[in-house]
Amino acid sequence: MRSERQQTPDSRARSAHLPSPPSERGPWLLACSIGLIGVALLAAVLSGVVGRSSAAAPPPILFAAATPTPLALTTPTSSAPAAAPPHRAPRQRRSRGAIVSRPSAAQQRLEARRLAQAPESRIETRWMEGFYPIYATAQRTFAVNWLLLASIHMQESAFSTAPSTYRGLNFAHCCGGPMQFNVTNGPVSTWDLVSDSYRYGSRPAAYDHMTAVHPSIYDDFDSIMAAARLLSADGGRYALDGAAWNAAYDYYGHDATGVLYADQVIARAIEWSQHGFCFNCGVGPSMVQAVHGAYGAPVLAGLTAAPPPRARLARAPRGAAGR
Repeated sequence: MRSERQQTPDSRARSAHLPSPPSERGPWLLACSIGLIGVALLAAVLSGVVGRSSAAAPPPILFAAATPTPLALTTPTSSAPAAAPPHRAPRQRRSRGAIVSRPSAAQQRLEARRLAQAPESRIETRWMEGFYPIYATAQRTFAVNWLLLASIHMQESAFSTAPSTYRGLNFAHCCGGPMQFNVTNGPVSTWDLVSDSYRYGSRPAAYDHMTAVHPSIYDDFDSIMAAARLLSADGGRYALDGAAWNAAYDYYGHDATGVLYADQVIARAIEWSQHGFCFNCGVGPSMVQAVHGAYGAPVLAGLTAAPPPRARLARAPRGAAGR
């Protein structure tokens, strides 16, 4: 009979089958990987790669407008789509005629000096992005090319970067806001005529310079919608042609400075339609000359022409009428 060796509890425990302890290499690798991912994510956020909102794009350009020639006054254009009826826009009564601004003589002199100097300023992309949905809504509502509207915006306040855009009035103490509406040529001012235009479009949920009370010349949406309605009332549509020039001319006022104003506005809009929207690009002198030759020169000639001599009243012979 085989003798059995007695085992102590400790020896039995040592000889028992025990599972191997799990390796700690895996958790360490996992922790290191998570740490590296966290560091990379933090670096991406700080550098702006992650968390950066996608840049808003300007509205699509409807068509490339042709460079005007003197024949453009009599030759109809076919490159522009026909203007659709304004969506939810109020009907304009044509019997009232165009809404024409009437700047004072002092304003004309100051504005002519400003247009001649044409200072350029650098505008940030983020600043412009807030205007794009408003331009699109205004175009859709009043059937006016948004490039014409944006060019007016540039001409009036350099895309709202002029110092007095959102407070007070301009250098002529008459106009204010992004689109420089006249609030002093009352009792029914130009602003009064179109101030309710914001009611016909859908206001964006958020945008820069939203005022607490509407309408306001300082509110981006209120002001741009009013400008689109005013341009539409004065004949502006999708085409960047003579009708658009007349609308810009009416927007400023009928004088020699208004001719230069309209020339620059339409030339800029045409260049944008041909080469893409560039808010930091100046307008080419050759395009301004082309627009002036087609649209501005005839109007300027009419302004500067000497008035016809007054016709003398025919005086009947003394004896012809009897006594």
